[in-house]
Amino acid sequence: MDPRRTRLTWLLIAIVGALTVAPVLMLLLGSFSEGLTAFGQFTVDKYVQAYSDPAFLDVMFNTTVFVLGSSTLSTVLAIFLAYLNTRTDIPFKFLFGVLSIIPMMIPHLLFSVSWALLLNPSNGLINVGLMQLFGLDGAPFDIYTLWGMILVEGLLDLPIAYLIIAPAMASFDVALEESSRVFGASPWRTLLRVTLPVLRPAILAAFILGIVRSLASFAVPQVLGMPGRVQVLATHLYEMIATGFATDYGKAAAVGMSVLVTSVTLIVVYRALTAESEKFVTISSRGFRPTVIELGRARLPLFALVGVLSFVLIVLPVAVLAYTSLVPYSMLPSARAFEAMSLKHWRDVFADPISLLALKNSLFLAVVGATLGVLLSVFVAYVIVKVKTRGAGILESLSYLSFSFPGIVIGVGFMWFFVQTPLYATIWALLLGYIATYLPYGIRPMSSAFIQIHAHLEESSLVCGASPMTTMRRIIVPLLIPGIVSGWILMASMFIRELTLSVVLSRPGTEVLAVQILRFAEDGLWGRLSALGIVMIAISTALVVAATVVGNRFKTA
Repeated sequence: MDPRRTRLTWLLIAIVGALTVAPVLMLLLGSFSEGLTAFGQFTVDKYVQAYSDPAFLDVMFNTTVFVLGSSTLSTVLAIFLAYLNTRTDIPFKFLFGVLSIIPMMIPHLLFSVSWALLLNPSNGLINVGLMQLFGLDGAPFDIYTLWGMILVEGLLDLPIAYLIIAPAMASFDVALEESSRVFGASPWRTLLRVTLPVLRPAILAAFILGIVRSLASFAVPQVLGMPGRVQVLATHLYEMIATGFATDYGKAAAVGMSVLVTSVTLIVVYRALTAESEKFVTISSRGFRPTVIELGRARLPLFALVGVLSFVLIVLPVAVLAYTSLVPYSMLPSARAFEAMSLKHWRDVFADPISLLALKNSLFLAVVGATLGVLLSVFVAYVIVKVKTRGAGILESLSYLSFSFPGIVIGVGFMWFFVQTPLYATIWALLLGYIATYLPYGIRPMSSAFIQIHAHLEESSLVCGASPMTTMRRIIVPLLIPGIVSGWILMASMFIRELTLSVVLSRPGTEVLAVQILRFAEDGLWGRLSALGIVMIAISTALVVAATVVGNRFKTA
């Protein structure tokens, strides 16, 4: 074994371990400490206070209903859409690809805000329109409820669930269903006894991942739950550390530990389900033939339904934000509304020093953070894929550990970690927190790219006298450009819209776009919020386009 590879492996283990394990250890120690200024004075009082709070039972009930309801909704919709796409003759199937990718580019915070603008009970555009149309005395819908939160979170988690279920549905051998029907089973019995059991690993994986994502969700509960006084664990934690005169980080850490343990357990179950998927293989070297089911008269109605869902997930959020940023106050689209349109909210945003600072900070974190994150990801992925040692296995486990961390919980851990260092309340604390949290998003495309590069290329370079760093720079990196571009785009877009970690670590002078948008939402400044939200979406899109163009040029060269 090359000693240089061994040193690189253990150096990366130290770096990644400091980024992922250190905040967890600090969260654990903080949950037994008196407070940030009394770190090391251990006590169990924080656990007693946190779990004996009478309001905690209501929070747990709301959290359970929220995560199970939104996960069920996203999974059921994903099964329905995957079946239509892979098993039927529904037209314009490219819409399903759009449904699975584009919604991920719309930040959860802005998606939640758009639904608040549409269905809030006081002046939501849809509610006002229905009240005027039918002469109603009150708003027919109220998005500020637990069921409103479930609807929005379920729609947000739909793309991820679809990406898990659709490939399994596409590789399902329909001869199994046909055999069931030949033996006299009804379509319903065939669905329950054959189709769903074979697809069970993918369905359960999508459902569990939906639970993890909704458990970690902060944007939806904060924007839609807090006005309706519906608290879940994420907002309960946020209130402990961000409201009141005496914030209690120890109590927040005690509650956060239970959330962290639950999330990590669910991720372990998820990985076990995906690892055992070969037990449910239905395609072999013979006999597989994908069969397309003709929808007949239902073809156009079902296509219309998919079109409506595409409109709700993609067009509506951006259109509502763009419209609200131009009108002086909430008003239905009309001739009068178009006459009243102006750029006042845009001028207010660009004249606001805090908004400009947030824009500057977010751009810095996106560009510099994604670049450093991808650089670290290249070396980590190299060791994971090319260095087959026990140390490489440890590094892989550490690098994917942060995937199971709920943002606001690990934010509390980072708070305990950084307060002991000069990095506290600086932009560098946010930078390190972002890289640690989203490192798996950079490593995954890098690992896929490394797998495709044969070891003979590297060996030939070393035999010809090149050093490992020269080999990496002249041989490996040029072949990694597609993976580097993918990882950079993923990390930069995540950093631009990051909210949950930012609300904990951000301090005056280190505001970011998502935190400033949340402040506008709390103050009811919907016009400014919409204008700044459009700026955020535009920056994310521009980063994606720029990185893609650069990647194509490198590939051409």
